[in-house]
Amino acid sequence: MRTLSPAGWFGFAATSLCATVLAFFWPGVAHYDSVAQYQQVVSGAYYDWHPPAMARLWTVFYRLGWTGQAPMFALQTLFYWIGLGLVAAALARSGARKAALGVFALGLWPPLLGWQALVVKDGQMAAALLCATGLVAWKRLQGRPLGWSGTAALVLLLGYAALVRSNAIFAVAPLAVGLFAPWRWRDWRRRFVLIGATTLAVLALSPMINHGLFGAEPSDVEATQPLFDIAGIAHRAGPEAVPLLPTTTWRRIEAKRCHSSVLWDIFSIGKRCDFIQRGLAGRPRREIFSAWARAIGEHPGSYLSHRFAHWNATTRWFVPWHFPQAVPQAQSLPNRLALGSPGRQLVVYNRFAGWLANSPAGAPILALGVALAVLALARPAQSAAHGLAVPLALSATAMELSFLFVSIASDWRYHLWSMLAAWLSAILLVTEPLPKRRAWIALAGLALIALSALAARLMLPQIGDDYQALIR
Repeated sequence: MRTLSPAGWFGFAATSLCATVLAFFWPGVAHYDSVAQYQQVVSGAYYDWHPPAMARLWTVFYRLGWTGQAPMFALQTLFYWIGLGLVAAALARSGARKAALGVFALGLWPPLLGWQALVVKDGQMAAALLCATGLVAWKRLQGRPLGWSGTAALVLLLGYAALVRSNAIFAVAPLAVGLFAPWRWRDWRRRFVLIGATTLAVLALSPMINHGLFGAEPSDVEATQPLFDIAGIAHRAGPEAVPLLPTTTWRRIEAKRCHSSVLWDIFSIGKRCDFIQRGLAGRPRREIFSAWARAIGEHPGSYLSHRFAHWNATTRWFVPWHFPQAVPQAQSLPNRLALGSPGRQLVVYNRFAGWLANSPAGAPILALGVALAVLALARPAQSAAHGLAVPLALSATAMELSFLFVSIASDWRYHLWSMLAAWLSAILLVTEPLPKRRAWIALAGLALIALSALAARLMLPQIGDDYQALIR
């Protein structure tokens, strides 16, 4: 063991940590979404409410006889620690051992680790992107090309990540452009055009892949975004603002206090305000989308007010300390599919993880601030580490900003990758000396975000930690 290089020691440490995490959280936690997707695996009937890439991959394990959530938990945990281990080992090899230790500290941060134990598409996406980043970091920080086998693995990992969440491409495209070729600001126009073209192409092709290649049946999940936004506009602009439904329906929504800028779930079938969705049953999708576009065009102020209120909730900036959907789930959802739960040790652990996630340190808005600071300070032309930090920061920034317009819920887990990418980019950034004045300005901006978030948490009335607090 004494003959191991610094990279070898960090590789050994990553392997040990991976084994420890697998043992501590085994067999992983089955979330509500996990149970729904596993039902598809067992039945062989797939639908696109959740992108079917994950369910199809899960089916491979199921048909090989490895049932339950354990194989998917093992896969995302392996990807997670392979990615972290390769980045840490690459940094240690280059002499940046403190930064390498920081990579492990990030991976072990309880909110990230606690949510990563849930077998959900967010964890799958984050783990795949982290593994892809690790593969590139291992080669690029040594000045070596990725090679054909590494490039093939990179394509598979990025492709899976792009398909496993409907909005993942907003994070994947900037990262992919920076992983396939070192980032240089001098050709930023061409790169941003490539990012935009890739994003549009994936958004256009995803329905064909989901329905054609993966054989998923349509579930009208696309209509949830218009419904959420239309309700927000009607709440602010008045019941006559959206004639898609009668004014009596909109007044009933107000009387029953159905409106929420936090999530759309209160309108879903079976919830107390599902009459709005039932009122739209059978309506052509084109009619719903046309009414959505018309309402935005006629009431842009109401739309933006609704979207900024939602973005504040999902980035958890001006919110109370106990804000729902931040505490990682410790036990699997009760089910008849033999999806078990980890031991009771997870209850205490996740309670602490939830406290941290609810704090300003766990606010996605702070991670966004970190990513923006990295973009302002990084010098990718002078440092391979900075050349990797920039696409990570761009990925986190694009993902967080996408929630301004494409988001209907505010679960903390939606920000798993953004949090990892932003803070990992910061670790890569500090491997090189920074201009002091600009660094102090960036730190002051981050302190302002953190302090304002703390003030909101101390002053605003508490809501509660559970999902039911949002849909009562």
